[in-house]
Amino acid sequence: MGISFGSFTLDVRARQLLRGEELIHLSPKSFDLLALLVQRRPDAVSKRELHAQLWRETFVSDVNLAVLVTEIRASLGDSARQPRFIRTVQRYGYAFCGAITKVTAGHTSPAGSAACWLVWHGERVVLSPGENVLGRDPTADVRVDAVGVSRRHAMIVVDPDDVLLHDLDSKNGTYANNVRVTSPIELVDGAEIRLGPALLRFHQLANLTATQTFTLTRHLRTRR
Repeated sequence: MGISFGSFTLDVRARQLLRGEELIHLSPKSFDLLALLVQRRPDAVSKRELHAQLWRETFVSDVNLAVLVTEIRASLGDSARQPRFIRTVQRYGYAFCGAITKVTAGHTSPAGSAACWLVWHGERVVLSPGENVLGRDPTADVRVDAVGVSRRHAMIVVDPDDVLLHDLDSKNGTYANNVRVTSPIELVDGAEIRLGPALLRFHQLANLTATQTFTLTRHLRTRR
């Protein structure tokens, strides 16, 4: 997934931050924090949630989080007093406040249409060719942020000939049309997908080709 803001492009799948063609170095935790804030934009994310996402089984102080934010701001040429990208929400947490100019997945073509996509709570995310991981992880290709959904819950593989749903050893199971996925299941237009308690709907155009355009509209997230 490539997300452009200012002169930067954040590629979550490749775990790269670019300024034009220049690769900008970020520590792994700083990259995870930036990716999470970008994907949750424009919502503010609490320090408590950031701690839970970045240091799941380790207690750290807010100083560690502040160090990551400082690193990100330095890499982006941002300022705490006049933020262009990372905004401090006093006594709460942080939010990404930059304007997103382009969000894409896969390769684009002049047609500008999508071959297959998922819908959850009225929101839509287009699937890219190849592997699409679904789950709560901030770096998942399709982020389904709901209680009962595993970090890497399932995977949809989009090929020229078919679209297959795989379970990734999830805790609460993956289902297609109420059938539990124990081996890859082929998806057809209108198929109902359930990740634990989260219900999604799969849609596909009649003609799926390898050169189809894919434009990511937004990552799915829980309505608050």
